[in-house]
Amino acid sequence: MQTKFYIPHILLQEFINCIMVIHAEVDTNSSAVICPYPPAPQNSLFFYINDRIRVQKDGETDFVLQPRSVLVGPQVSRVMLDINKSHKAVRVGFHPGGMHRLLGISMAELIDDHFDASDVFGSEMEQVNSRLQEARSFDEIKEVVEQFLLRKAKSMKQALPFDKAMLELMRHNGNTPIEQIASLACLSLRQFERVSKERIGLPPKFFARLVRFSKAYRMRENFPQLSWTHIAYECGYFDQMHFIRDFKQFAGVAPRIIEKDLEKAPVRLQAGLRL
Repeated sequence: MQTKFYIPHILLQEFINCIMVIHAEVDTNSSAVICPYPPAPQNSLFFYINDRIRVQKDGETDFVLQPRSVLVGPQVSRVMLDINKSHKAVRVGFHPGGMHRLLGISMAELIDDHFDASDVFGSEMEQVNSRLQEARSFDEIKEVVEQFLLRKAKSMKQALPFDKAMLELMRHNGNTPIEQIASLACLSLRQFERVSKERIGLPPKFFARLVRFSKAYRMRENFPQLSWTHIAYECGYFDQMHFIRDFKQFAGVAPRIIEKDLEKAPVRLQAGLRL
């Protein structure tokens, strides 16, 4: 699997964390290439250049074909992905509040949901998808996506102190007191709760739990030799009960089951995730 991360153009860095290009050719006799994908705290814009993926939501039986380009909002439940045998994709990761500034809607409308980016941006997105399929290198792919984002940046909603405060929470893996983050946002706790649901779609304490869980899950994907006890400690969990609770809520299963799922997964899709 080839993965390359790009620091976005300086004019995009206020609302975009990174642009990630991935290409995985999976050698398997199976017709499906199934990978677990638990929720992460970062909203994303995905472009599928080769095969489009299929997604099975938690509690459902069918895998649903995804659009060629898709805006993914706050996710709080695990999904299973069928990435097919030729997975070539781009992921644009937004800073907290970034997708809200791009779309201008309450992110609570997108919890465990997505928009077809072509429905949002029309023929411009169709042109971007076509150019991505013609691109010959990762660098060309990044350039196509970056130019699109630079055009959108001209009409972005204004950043607020809240956005920088939530970015600080992410940088500390969700382990900063919410009262301190609200103070950085220059808001009372009640105001902070309201703005959080508007700009990231989730209550701040729930978001902090998701950030901490995501760190633990990605550590497991990257370093399977580490014990769960070590991972829990490194991610700021004070006891096993809270650690297991978060895994059951966000990953759908206990840590020991995740371990077995990852052993069977042909591709580990969150190992290189950068928040």
